[in-house]
Amino acid sequence: MRRLRELAERTPAGRERYVDLLRALAITMVVFGHWSVTVIGRDPGGQATGHSALGDLRWAYPLTWLAQVMPVFFLVGGYANAASLTRLQARGGDAAGWLIDRSARLVRPTSTLLLVLSAAAALAWPLGADPTQIREVFWFATIPLWFLVAYLAAVVLTPPMYSLHRRLGLAVPLALVTLVGLGDLGRLSGPEELSYGNYLFGWLAVHQLGFAWHDARTAPPPAETDAAGPSTPDRPGVRRRRLPTSRRAGLVFLAGGLSAVLLLTVLGPWPVAMLKVPDERLDNAAPPSLALLAVATGQLGLILLLRGPAERLLRRTGPWQLVIGVNLVVLTVFLWHLTAAILLIGLLDAVGTLPTPAVDTAAWWAWRVPWLLLLSAVLAVLVAIFGPVEARSGRHRSGRRPPRGTPARAALAVAGYAAVVAALLVNSTTPKQAPEPLGTPVPALVAYLAGAGVLRLLRSGWGTRG
Repeated sequence: MRRLRELAERTPAGRERYVDLLRALAITMVVFGHWSVTVIGRDPGGQATGHSALGDLRWAYPLTWLAQVMPVFFLVGGYANAASLTRLQARGGDAAGWLIDRSARLVRPTSTLLLVLSAAAALAWPLGADPTQIREVFWFATIPLWFLVAYLAAVVLTPPMYSLHRRLGLAVPLALVTLVGLGDLGRLSGPEELSYGNYLFGWLAVHQLGFAWHDARTAPPPAETDAAGPSTPDRPGVRRRRLPTSRRAGLVFLAGGLSAVLLLTVLGPWPVAMLKVPDERLDNAAPPSLALLAVATGQLGLILLLRGPAERLLRRTGPWQLVIGVNLVVLTVFLWHLTAAILLIGLLDAVGTLPTPAVDTAAWWAWRVPWLLLLSAVLAVLVAIFGPVEARSGRHRSGRRPPRGTPARAALAVAGYAAVVAALLVNSTTPKQAPEPLGTPVPALVAYLAGAGVLRLLRSGWGTRG
């Protein structure tokens, strides 16, 4: 509490506290959303299994328009990335230095998860555990890494995409939305592979809106200069660099987003649910569809409409300290919340007290409250153990001029990120029934550790001059 109080007192007057609140709320909703729709059953061999209840809760599909909060995370991620990049560049830093600094907060907690899970698998295999079952548990625990692949790619692309934003403004996300539409047409008329680009284009479109929101909240100084040349007043039309953030704009975004999603789902071919539904042919989130981007637009409108009351709330010390506390360990919470479910299921099963009520029955609903409370307790223990890794990673150096990097340092930073992203992608796309004694393919684990090691070496100062 003392540290939270100190951090709250040192909060800069110009900090956009609402962004921090949205990040904390988004991750909290993801965690409780995953836990709430979990159904525990048993396979023919008597082993405990889990799956999503959404397939049996069709009445809840419209609720996923609020529950699908990954667009919110990419929106605030774009804002935060633009803010930290411009802040570092103002101190004389470069894009490579920004990528290296950013990797500490993102890669170190992820490395902890992978190393712990791989070590557990390495211990379980000699003790007689089936490599297929090891992979299945590992696959379930690392589902959050699928999202992290897209976010890390957005981070790597932030320097060039922010430069493009400074030149073309809102035309960039509009172009990306057009590419998502083309991917949707390919998915509907041909093989699903034609839409795989939407994994990048869809999330980048929302990330770009975060850039525009950042620029709307920061007035440019006189004679500002950037990579595009001398700054000019915000352009009219789609090339404007600043997002309209008035209450009227919020109403327009909300109404427009809701109208579009109704057309695309009720009259169009897309499912109403914005989360994965078992056995559905189409999935709005994997990869992102136009329907999901329409929901993101409506969510943006709601965010703008609620900004005023939220900012007044965050001026109070108690709520702001709570937001700070969650954000110190927010990635740890996200990465470990499904591991908490695995541990709780295993513990209850071992002592013979694991309930397996059928979904949408009175018993299943009655089990939701104790289920969420028990999961929260297990996750709290995991966060207490592993949260300090993230909290320490978030302590940025300040007051010193950033070191000047070399071209080799910049190339290695990109290569390190590429290895990490490729390894996480291989893990996420490897079937959960694959026999993997370490839980994940060994080449993927080696590639990840190599990439993370390179980034760690660069954070130590290697490759700088002056």
